[in-house]
Amino acid sequence: MKVRPVQEIEEALAPVAAQTGVEIYEVVFKQGKNPSLTIFLDTEAEGGIDLDTCERFHNAADAVLDELDPTYGQPYTLNVSSPGLDRPFKKDRDFLRNVGKKVELKLYAPHKGEKNFEAVLLGYDPAAKCVEIDKAGEVFKLNLTQIVKISQAIDFD
Repeated sequence: MKVRPVQEIEEALAPVAAQTGVEIYEVVFKQGKNPSLTIFLDTEAEGGIDLDTCERFHNAADAVLDELDPTYGQPYTLNVSSPGLDRPFKKDRDFLRNVGKKVELKLYAPHKGEKNFEAVLLGYDPAAKCVEIDKAGEVFKLNLTQIVKISQAIDFD
Protein backbone atom coordinates (compact mmCIF):
# COMPACT_ATOMS: atom_id res chain seq x y z
CA MET A 1 0.00 0.00 0.00
CA LYS A 2 1.30 3.44 -0.89
CA VAL A 3 1.38 5.78 2.10
CA ARG A 4 2.42 9.41 2.52
CA PRO A 5 5.62 9.93 4.55
CA VAL A 6 4.99 10.08 8.30
CA GLN A 7 6.76 13.47 8.41
CA GLU A 8 4.15 14.86 6.01
CA ILE A 9 1.34 13.42 8.15
CA GLU A 10 2.92 14.87 11.31
CA GLU A 11 3.28 18.31 9.70
CA ALA A 12 -0.37 18.27 8.57
CA LEU A 13 -1.51 17.36 12.09
CA ALA A 14 0.75 19.85 13.92
CA PRO A 15 -1.92 22.61 13.93
CA VAL A 16 -4.47 20.12 15.32
CA ALA A 17 -2.02 19.21 18.08
CA ALA A 18 -1.42 22.87 18.92
CA GLN A 19 -5.17 23.54 18.97
CA THR A 20 -5.70 20.54 21.26
CA GLY A 21 -2.85 21.58 23.57
CA VAL A 22 -0.66 18.54 22.92
CA GLU A 23 2.52 17.62 21.06
CA ILE A 24 2.86 14.84 18.51
CA TYR A 25 5.38 12.43 20.00
CA GLU A 26 5.43 9.97 17.09
CA VAL A 27 3.47 8.93 14.00
CA VAL A 28 3.53 5.23 13.09
CA PHE A 29 1.90 3.57 10.09
CA LYS A 30 1.62 -0.22 10.14
CA GLN A 31 0.81 -2.03 6.94
CA GLY A 32 -0.61 -5.51 6.63
CA LYS A 33 -4.03 -7.13 6.79
CA ASN A 34 -5.42 -4.31 8.98
CA PRO A 35 -3.43 -1.16 8.20
CA SER A 36 -3.35 1.42 10.97
CA LEU A 37 -2.11 4.94 11.54
CA THR A 38 -1.22 5.57 15.18
CA ILE A 39 -0.59 9.06 16.49
CA PHE A 40 1.18 9.15 19.86
CA LEU A 41 0.56 12.36 21.82
CA ASP A 42 2.51 13.96 24.63
CA THR A 43 2.06 16.96 26.89
CA GLU A 44 3.84 18.75 29.69
CA ALA A 45 0.49 19.38 31.40
CA GLU A 46 -0.15 17.81 34.80
CA GLY A 47 -1.84 14.44 34.43
CA GLY A 48 -0.44 13.74 30.96
CA ILE A 49 -2.52 12.42 28.08
CA ASP A 50 -5.94 11.07 29.05
CA LEU A 51 -8.72 9.41 27.07
CA ASP A 52 -10.66 12.67 26.63
CA THR A 53 -7.59 14.34 25.12
CA CYS A 54 -7.09 11.44 22.71
CA GLU A 55 -10.74 11.64 21.68
CA ARG A 56 -10.60 15.42 21.12
CA PHE A 57 -7.48 15.06 19.00
CA HIS A 58 -8.95 12.12 17.05
CA ASN A 59 -12.14 14.07 16.23
CA ALA A 60 -10.18 17.17 15.17
CA ALA A 61 -7.69 15.14 13.12
CA ASP A 62 -10.35 13.31 11.09
CA ALA A 63 -11.05 16.23 8.74
CA VAL A 64 -7.34 16.97 8.23
CA LEU A 65 -6.60 13.33 7.43
CA ASP A 66 -9.59 13.11 5.08
CA GLU A 67 -8.15 16.10 3.20
CA LEU A 68 -4.57 14.76 3.24
CA ASP A 69 -5.64 11.20 2.32
CA PRO A 70 -2.48 9.53 3.74
CA THR A 71 -3.24 6.15 2.10
CA TYR A 72 -4.43 7.45 -1.27
CA GLY A 73 -7.97 6.18 -0.80
CA GLN A 74 -7.17 2.86 0.89
CA PRO A 75 -8.85 2.05 4.23
CA TYR A 76 -6.93 2.21 7.52
CA THR A 77 -7.68 2.51 11.22
CA LEU A 78 -6.75 5.70 13.06
CA ASN A 79 -5.49 5.22 16.62
CA VAL A 80 -4.58 8.02 19.02
CA SER A 81 -2.65 7.15 22.17
CA SER A 82 -0.17 8.19 24.82
CA PRO A 83 3.31 6.73 24.29
CA GLY A 84 3.32 5.48 27.91
CA LEU A 85 5.55 6.20 30.88
CA ASP A 86 8.48 4.10 29.68
CA ARG A 87 8.67 5.69 26.23
CA PRO A 88 12.15 6.19 24.82
CA PHE A 89 13.45 9.71 24.25
CA LYS A 90 13.27 10.49 20.54
CA LYS A 91 13.32 14.24 20.08
CA ASP A 92 15.50 16.98 21.53
CA ARG A 93 12.61 18.16 23.72
CA ASP A 94 12.38 14.68 25.33
CA PHE A 95 15.99 14.94 26.47
CA LEU A 96 15.78 18.59 27.49
CA ARG A 97 12.65 18.21 29.63
CA ASN A 98 14.29 15.34 31.53
CA VAL A 99 17.54 17.08 32.45
CA GLY A 100 18.01 16.72 36.20
CA LYS A 101 15.82 13.60 36.38
CA LYS A 102 16.62 9.94 36.88
CA VAL A 103 16.71 7.96 33.62
CA GLU A 104 17.11 4.35 32.57
CA LEU A 105 19.74 3.58 29.96
CA LYS A 106 20.36 0.54 27.82
CA LEU A 107 23.67 0.59 25.93
CA TYR A 108 24.91 -1.34 22.91
CA ALA A 109 28.23 -2.07 24.65
CA PRO A 110 28.92 -2.19 28.38
CA HIS A 111 30.19 0.87 30.25
CA LYS A 112 32.35 -0.39 33.11
CA GLY A 113 30.69 -3.79 32.83
CA GLU A 114 27.07 -2.62 32.65
CA LYS A 115 24.75 -2.30 29.67
CA ASN A 116 21.61 -1.46 31.70
CA PHE A 117 21.60 1.06 34.53
CA GLU A 118 19.89 4.09 36.06
CA ALA A 119 21.54 7.50 36.29
CA VAL A 120 20.71 11.19 36.45
CA LEU A 121 20.61 13.04 33.13
CA LEU A 122 22.80 16.11 33.76
CA GLY A 123 22.72 17.56 30.28
CA TYR A 124 22.01 17.09 26.61
CA ASP A 125 23.87 18.63 23.67
CA PRO A 126 21.62 18.56 20.59
CA ALA A 127 24.43 19.64 18.25
CA ALA A 128 26.85 16.93 19.42
CA LYS A 129 24.03 14.41 20.00
CA CYS A 130 25.41 13.39 23.37
CA VAL A 131 24.22 13.25 26.96
CA GLU A 132 26.02 13.90 30.24
CA ILE A 133 25.20 11.33 32.90
CA ASP A 134 25.79 11.02 36.66
CA LYS A 135 25.85 7.37 37.67
CA ALA A 136 26.37 7.10 41.42
CA GLY A 137 28.76 10.06 41.47
CA GLU A 138 30.61 9.16 38.27
CA VAL A 139 29.97 11.84 35.65
CA PHE A 140 30.56 10.94 31.99
CA LYS A 141 29.29 11.61 28.49
CA LEU A 142 27.69 9.18 26.08
CA ASN A 143 27.06 9.69 22.40
CA LEU A 144 23.50 8.81 21.36
CA THR A 145 24.94 6.21 18.96
CA GLN A 146 26.08 4.27 22.05
CA ILE A 147 22.56 4.15 23.52
CA VAL A 148 19.94 1.58 22.55
CA LYS A 149 17.26 3.23 24.71
CA ILE A 150 17.04 6.07 27.19
CA SER A 151 13.81 6.76 29.05
CA GLN A 152 12.56 8.29 32.26
CA ALA A 153 13.14 6.01 35.26
CA ILE A 154 9.91 4.85 36.84
CA ASP A 155 9.81 4.38 40.60
CA PHE A 156 6.94 2.29 41.93
CA ASP A 157 6.96 3.50 45.53
